[in-house]
Amino acid sequence: MTDTPARLLTLLSLLQTPREWPGSELADRLRVSTRTIRRDIDRLRELGYPVEATMGPEGGYRLVAGAAMPPLLLDDEEAVAIAVGLRAGAGHAVEGVEEASVRALAKLEQVLPGRLRHRVGALQSATIAVTRGDGATVDPHTLTTMASAVAGQERLRFAYRARDGAATRRLVEPYRLVSTGSRWYLVAYDMDREDWRTFRVDRVAEPFATGARFTPRELPMDAVEFVRRGLHGRQTYAVEVGFGVGAQELPGWLQGHAASAEGAAAADGAAAAGADADAGTDAGAGAGCLVRFETGESPEWLAARLALTGLPFTVHAPGLLGEAARSLAGRLTAGAGAAGVG
Repeated sequence: MTDTPARLLTLLSLLQTPREWPGSELADRLRVSTRTIRRDIDRLRELGYPVEATMGPEGGYRLVAGAAMPPLLLDDEEAVAIAVGLRAGAGHAVEGVEEASVRALAKLEQVLPGRLRHRVGALQSATIAVTRGDGATVDPHTLTTMASAVAGQERLRFAYRARDGAATRRLVEPYRLVSTGSRWYLVAYDMDREDWRTFRVDRVAEPFATGARFTPRELPMDAVEFVRRGLHGRQTYAVEVGFGVGAQELPGWLQGHAASAEGAAAADGAAAAGADADAGTDAGAGAGCLVRFETGESPEWLAARLALTGLPFTVHAPGLLGEAARSLAGRLTAGAGAAGVG
C-alpha cells in the first residue's frame, strides 16, 4: 500500500482492535516492510495516538490509554451501535448523560454516511425505549439540529406549538439546551420578540439552522436557573429529604445536593422530634444523608422521581411534597390490590 494517508488510517483501524499486533503481521496486512511499519507507528505517536511497543519474539504494537482521546476510527457496525446508544441516552434512558449524549450525537451524525444514517433511523423506529417518568418523547434529529446550531452559533428557525395549542414560527439565537430529567428545553433569544425565551423541545417541529451566524448575547442568569424559573410559571421551592443510604449511593441528579452523613443524622433526629412529614420510608438517623435543593418541578412529579430511586427516604420539607408522596403511596397501595397476597 503506497498511499501513506490511507495506510496510516488502515494501520490505526487495526491497532484500535484490543489486541497486540506483531510488526510482521502488520507489514503483511499492509503489504509493506517492517521498517515502514515502524515509521508509520512513529507518525501516529506524533499525532497523539499512544502506541506501545513490546520487545521479544512475542512482542508487537498495541494502542493504550493516553492523556487525551485522539479521534477514533469506527467500522459500520460500531458507528451504528454508538449512534443508537447515544440516541437512547439523549432520550433520558440513562441517568445523567442526556446533554453529553446530544453533543456527541450531533458530532457523530454530522459525519455519518447516508447509508448508516438510514440504518440508525430504521433501527430507532423499530425499537421502544423505556424512559423515566412522564417525560415527553423528543426526536433525536431535533435535538442534534439544535445542539449543532448552539455550537455553531447559527440562528435557528422552527415551528412551535405553545401550551395553549397556538402555532407560531420562531427565529431565535440558540443559547443552551437544558435537560430537567423529564423534558428538554431550549434557551434562546427570540428575534421577533426581542427577549429571552424558553422552548419545550417536544413542542418544536421542522427545526433548521439558517446559516446566519451571530455573536452570543449574555443571558441575565445561569441557563438552568432561567429554565427553572420559567417552568409553567411556577416559583421554585426548597426541598429537604433524608435518605437511608450514603451520598455515594444516590442517583447522579441528587448526589450534588447531599450533605454529610453526620449532618443528615442530626437533621433526621431533629425532624423526628418534631412534626415528621413521614411521606417515604424513614431514613433512620445516623445511617444516611440529607439532600437539600430548590426546584420548580411539581410536587407530584418530584415525589414520583424520589420513589423511582428505589431508596428509603423521608420528606422533611415542604409539606406539599410530603402530601404528594403520601397520595402517591396511597394510589400505589390501592392499585396493587390483592396481587401481593399469597
